[in-house]
Amino acid sequence: MAPDGAGGEGRGRFITLEGGEGAGKTTLSRALAVEIALAGHPVLRTREPGGAPGAEAVRSLILDRGPWDPVAEAMLHFAARREHVARTIVPALEAGIWVVCDRFADSTLAYQGAGQGLPRDVWERLCDLALGALQPDLTLVLDLTPASGMARALSRGDANRYERQEEGFHRRIREAFLAIAAAEPGRCAVIDAARPPPEVLTAALAAVGERLA
Repeated sequence: MAPDGAGGEGRGRFITLEGGEGAGKTTLSRALAVEIALAGHPVLRTREPGGAPGAEAVRSLILDRGPWDPVAEAMLHFAARREHVARTIVPALEAGIWVVCDRFADSTLAYQGAGQGLPRDVWERLCDLALGALQPDLTLVLDLTPASGMARALSRGDANRYERQEEGFHRRIREAFLAIAAAEPGRCAVIDAARPPPEVLTAALAAVGERLA
């Protein structure tokens, strides 16, 4: 499968985790990868922005510098994403490896689209260029109020520039993720991220079992 391909027999499964700051995506991705491995599937855990050498180099530009024009910022995300897809995600899927990815294209639609005013048609064109037909098999949307999420995120210290945005920005992000999930119920499952991590993992495993069995 080329980076633009949709997959076929013997292909691994592609699971993405989405949600606002502090929703617990990293914690869930670690636990979910362990459970997938215990179920007998080879698994790769990765993240965005990042996941490939070139993409990791762009990560610091996105998170630590700026502010960027929304179109420029989206282009940076998709440049990193294309490297990630071409160098890491597609080779793993072709090899039959399950991929668990902390953020993917939905985050750009939510953050740069709803958060910063990027027109949807620009996001769609960038998706076509960078991803072609590649889409996640399952997207787990971790839903949490902005106040709770920001309290978690800021407690970690060293906040990046997204975490330092005002509450209205984070409220728009949450609404955007819920709208994405409502528009694509076949791909997306919403999980209450306010619950304890073991309960979040249980809900995630139930979604994986129902959607990808």
